[in-house]
Amino acid sequence: MKRTIFILLISNFILQCSPQKNYAKEDYDKALPKYIQFINADELKDHLYIFASDEFEGRNTGEEGQKKAAAYIRDFYIQNEIESPKSADVENYYQNIPANTYPRLTKDTENILGFIQGTEKPDEILVISAHYDHVGIHDGKIYNGADDDGSGSVAILEIAKAFKKAGKDGYKPKRSILFLHVTAEEIGLLGSKYYTDIQPVFPLENTIADLNIDMIGRIDDAHLDNPNYVYLIGSDKLSTDLHNLSEKVNEKYINLDLDYTYNNENDPNRFYYRSDHYNFAKNNIPIIFYFNGVHADYHQPTDTPDKIDYNLLAKRAQLVFATAWELANSESRPVVDKKK
Repeated sequence: MKRTIFILLISNFILQCSPQKNYAKEDYDKALPKYIQFINADELKDHLYIFASDEFEGRNTGEEGQKKAAAYIRDFYIQNEIESPKSADVENYYQNIPANTYPRLTKDTENILGFIQGTEKPDEILVISAHYDHVGIHDGKIYNGADDDGSGSVAILEIAKAFKKAGKDGYKPKRSILFLHVTAEEIGLLGSKYYTDIQPVFPLENTIADLNIDMIGRIDDAHLDNPNYVYLIGSDKLSTDLHNLSEKVNEKYINLDLDYTYNNENDPNRFYYRSDHYNFAKNNIPIIFYFNGVHADYHQPTDTPDKIDYNLLAKRAQLVFATAWELANSESRPVVDKKK
């Protein structure tokens, strides 16, 4: 009996320590639909009802609610065995930004970083980003920020979890993936600016793309009759390769209507310059900004989790995941063939 138990223990140890399976690109292509389904509406809803609850007090930069949100993200990564980057600039998932770094920053705050190392090209980094701060409490009313940008924040958590599950099954990404939750977006894109301009944890020249998610849980007035959409901004600004890959992934796996209205250089809203992807784009890193457009609850205390379309949130998050999967596992990184 003791010999049998010993053999079982040794066998289990060998299985746990077995090397990454040498899957070819076509194997990754076949596996992708399975892992897309790991991103689902129910889990996103569970996260967002906590993340955009009154307990988090509107997640204002540097305040207690933002700290609670940061801890929620960090604890998720710990529970799902997704590592913190091994860097002197990151301590237990936190990249601290001192209050005196920028004039508008009055209290210390932090970016939160989760990381999955690539197997074949670990020095090449794909960033998936979203800001987790919001505008806090005004006149006694809590601005919960469910769509802005609770939706993007929880989408990244589920995307990371899907990548981790695939990795456990032998489909680890060939390139490394950084899950970057940035702070202080609402006061000037400061968290992403700190990452790109002051303390990039990984060299910017090794960063192949940034997929940025900022508001993907709602439907704007222009799409009330056709909610199966998402706005894409910036996909063709720097890299034809990235734009073409994005289009092909959507057509093959997701089938959302990709709306490029706000991608027009003459668009008066100038959304291309108004979210965290821009701090990567200005450094010649190809980006895609995923966005549902504005609505009446934008920057209002009425931006609450009960108004989110969770099936649509899941489908948009699946698109980001599938695009990231292709970028992480493709033979070559997207070529920058246009000027910023």
